Amino acid sequence: MSQGTLFVSRSPRCIPALAIIEHFNLDVEIVNVKTTAHKDFDAKFPLKQVPSFLGPKGLRLTENAAISTYLIDLLSEKDQKILFGATPAEKIQVLRYHSIGNSNLFAYIGLNFLMVTGSSPFNKKTFDAHMESIETYAKVFDERLKDYTFVATENVSIADIQCLGAWSLAFASVCGAEFRKAHPYLMRWFKTVLASPIVAKTMADYKMVEEPLKYVPPKKEKKEKKEQQPKKKEAKKEEAPAEAAPEKKPKHPLELLGKSTFVLDEWKRKYSNDDTRPVALPWFWEHYNPEEYSLWKVEYKYNDELTLTFMSNNLIGGFFNRLTGSTKYMFGAMVVYGENNDNGIVGACMVRGQEAPPAFDVAPDWESYSYVKLDHTNEEDREFVNNMWAWDKPVVVNGQNKEIVDGKVLK
Repeated sequence: MSQGTLFVSRSPRCIPALAIIEHFNLDVEIVNVKTTAHKDFDAKFPLKQVPSFLGPKGLRLTENAAISTYLIDLLSEKDQKILFGATPAEKIQVLRYHSIGNSNLFAYIGLNFLMVTGSSPFNKKTFDAHMESIETYAKVFDERLKDYTFVATENVSIADIQCLGAWSLAFASVCGAEFRKAHPYLMRWFKTVLASPIVAKTMADYKMVEEPLKYVPPKKEKKEKKEQQPKKKEAKKEEAPAEAAPEKKPKHPLELLGKSTFVLDEWKRKYSNDDTRPVALPWFWEHYNPEEYSLWKVEYKYNDELTLTFMSNNLIGGFFNRLTGSTKYMFGAMVVYGENNDNGIVGACMVRGQEAPPAFDVAPDWESYSYVKLDHTNEEDREFVNNMWAWDKPVVVNGQNKEIVDGKVLK
C-alpha cells in the first residue's frame, strides 16, 4: 500500500523529505509540481507551497518539520534515533538546528537568491544586510563545528540535512569560493554531509559556484536615432504670426481629473494627529467623496512565500517607496498579520479616480498585488477599511483571526 505522495520542486526546501524517501526506499510517489500537473496538489494544497505531503486517509501536511517527522516515524526505531537524536539533550539540539536551517538562515539566503536572479526587486541595502547575517550564521556554524563533526549529534541527523539544504543554496548562488575559504569548519561539515549515504543520491548533481552570482539590471532599450536629413535652403518667407505654444502634458495621468473637493492633505493631517477610531475615521466618512476617489483592498499575491514578519514589513515599505510618484493622489495603509513563516500582507488604499492602475503602476512591482474595489455603502467593506487604517483588530483569514504584527502607512 502506498505511503503517500510528496509534492516537490527544485527548491532546496524539498531536500530533507526527498533524502529520507530516496535513501530508505519509502513507497512514496514523488511529483514535481513545476513539470507535472496533478489534480490532488491543486485541489488539496491551495497555498501551492512545496514540499507538501498527501498521506493515507486524506492526511495533508505542509512545512518541512511536519513532513520530515511523519516520514521518519515510518522508519525503524534505530533510524529514528539517528535522525531525531537518541537522548533528550540530542533531540533539543536537533530541533534547534532544524529550526535554524528552515527559518532565518534559509530566509536570508533565499531572499538574496531571488534578488540576484531578478525574481524579486533588487535592493542593495537589503541585500548587503542579508549577506552580513549569512556571514554571522557561518561563524556560528564554524564555532560549533570546530569541535564537532555534525551540528547536533554524532551522526547525520535531520538537522544536518535541513541545514545542508539552506547552505547548498548559498554555495550555489550568493556565497562563492572566497566566502567558503573563510569558513573551513563549515565547509568540512558541508562536504561530509553532502557525501553521506542519506543525501548522496538526492544531491548527486549539486555544484557550487566559484564566483557569487551578481545582480544584472535589465538592459534599457535604446531608442533608434532618426537619420538626419540635410537641411534644404529655402527662400526667405514673410514671417507668419507666432503660434501659441502647445499646452504642457500633465506630469501624472491623474492630474487630468482636476482638483477634488475632498482635500486629501487635510485628511492625512487628521489621520496623523487625531485618534483614529473616535475622531479620524468618522471625519473621513463624513467628507469622503466616492465620485472623486475610490477605495481598494490591496493584497500581496504570494503570501505563501513570505517568511519573517519584519521582512514582510520591509516588502510593504519598498512598495510604498516606489509609489512616491502617486502619493499626492492616494492614501492607504497595509499590514502584516500572523507570525514568522505564516504571515500575509493586506491593506486598504484610497486613490483618485475610479481605477487602480493609474495610481499604482508607477511602482515596478505593482502587479505583485491584487486590487479589489470596495463599496463605501457596504458595511462590511467600510469595516474592512476601518480595521486596516486603525490596526486594532485581527485580520480574518479563512475564518481564523490573525493578529496584526506590523504595518506601514502611505501618506
